[in-house]
Amino acid sequence: MFTFLKNQITYTEDTLIAGLKSHDNDAYKHLYVHYKGALFTIVSQFINDADIANDVLQDVFVAVWKNIDKYDQSKGRLFTWLHTIARNTSINTTRSKTYKSEQKNESIDNIVYSIDINSSTEKNINLIGLRKQVHLLREDYKNVLELSYYNGFTQEEIAQELEIPLGTVKTRLRNALIELRKQFV
Repeated sequence: MFTFLKNQITYTEDTLIAGLKSHDNDAYKHLYVHYKGALFTIVSQFINDADIANDVLQDVFVAVWKNIDKYDQSKGRLFTWLHTIARNTSINTTRSKTYKSEQKNESIDNIVYSIDINSSTEKNINLIGLRKQVHLLREDYKNVLELSYYNGFTQEEIAQELEIPLGTVKTRLRNALIELRKQFV
C-alpha cells in the first residue's frame, strides 16, 4: 500500500548538497518537499499575493538548480544560502516594473476582498507586528527565537551556534513564547 516509502532516501546536509551538485532528481525532490514551506514563508514576507509568491518560489528553486555549484559550505549552511536566494528573488520581484504595474492596476474586487480579510477576527502575524514584539524581548530570548523561527535552525543547531546547552535552548524558547503570549492577551 505504501510502497513509495521504501525508496525514500534520508539525507544529511552534506549528502543533500552532494546530490544537488550532481543534479540528482531525488535530492531536488527532497529539497523541495522539506524546504518549500520555509522558503514560501520568506517569500510571503515580501509578496502578499499568493499566486505571485508561488511564482517567486518557483524562481527560487530554478535559481538553486542553476547556481548550486556556487554554494560554498564554508560560508554558511544550506538553509542560509536558500534563505538569501529567496529573499533576493523576492526583493528583485518587488522592484520589477511588472510587479509595480500589477500592484497599481489591482482590480476593485481584490481591494474589497482585502478589506474583508483585514476586518476578520483572526490575527494575522504580519498585522500584529510579531517581529517587532520579538525584538522587545530579553536579548537571550530574542536570539533563540530569531534563530529558530526566522532562520529555521533546530534546537540542536541553536545550542551549537550560541554555544549553550540544549536544555537552556529549550527553556529559553519556552519562556520566550510565554512572554510573547502575554503581550497579545
